[in-house]
Amino acid sequence: MPRFFVSMVLLVGSPLLVTGDLRAQSPGMPKVVVPTGARAPAPQRGQVRPPEPVTRTVYPWKTHVTSTIFWIGEQPTQNNPTPNCKSSWDVAWAINFGGYDDPNPGNRIANHTTGEFRPKAFIPKLNPFYIALPYNDVINYNTHKPEASRIIPWFSRLRPLPGKTVCKGRWIQIFHKGRSCYAQWEDCGPWVTDDWEYVFGNKPPKTRQNGAAGIDLSPSVRDFFGLSSGEKVHWRFVEAGQVPYGPWKKYGTQVAANDPDIEAQRRYLEYLRKLRDEEFMKRPLPR
Repeated sequence: MPRFFVSMVLLVGSPLLVTGDLRAQSPGMPKVVVPTGARAPAPQRGQVRPPEPVTRTVYPWKTHVTSTIFWIGEQPTQNNPTPNCKSSWDVAWAINFGGYDDPNPGNRIANHTTGEFRPKAFIPKLNPFYIALPYNDVINYNTHKPEASRIIPWFSRLRPLPGKTVCKGRWIQIFHKGRSCYAQWEDCGPWVTDDWEYVFGNKPPKTRQNGAAGIDLSPSVRDFFGLSSGEKVHWRFVEAGQVPYGPWKKYGTQVAANDPDIEAQRRYLEYLRKLRDEEFMKRPLPR
């Protein structure tokens, strides 16, 4: 993905185009620095207009969200009746991942020096930094939920085929105790799959279970932060081009070669190039 983005006005959960420092709204919030989106003042006669700064789409933070831990291959229990051998969007999730993502710390590698955060038993074929959020944008293989196109900020630009999720694989930034981690949205939960008012809106999670949990984190995310189930985190969506290299890009492929979304990504890149060229043509020639 390119490192420049276009701001869009959306009805619900709109991304914000911010200038300078986006400062914490409450103690403990991360300080996020982004390029300014303001247009430079008009140059005086005889002066050359400096290049305009690049703008970036910045999605709002979800703050102080209770997190829980889940893992690929998790078996059902009395408190968690849903197994995780398959996800909401992948019926062979455990197979495609490469095996059981054992959460037992003694059976895992967690090394900040080498960037190894994975089970010891095998090399993951998918990104071990994954999360679940309580919304599913599709009803079945050929139908999106009726609100999906309205409430998902990136839906219109991807123009997905009917029933093709635009949520699977989306990147999020997670912030906890002064450290950021990046992970991909790969399943739906905890507990519910229809809480779009929280995921894309401004409401708190509607479930009251597990301390009103609003995000499931993989063992690799847990180990990266050194957190326990029930601790609070901040999170927000980010575009793929805003994700720095790190342990979350060490294993797996973030976009499969045969994924139909590749074409949607290509169309979006062409759209961005067109907007860039149009903006360039609007600039006055230096005198």
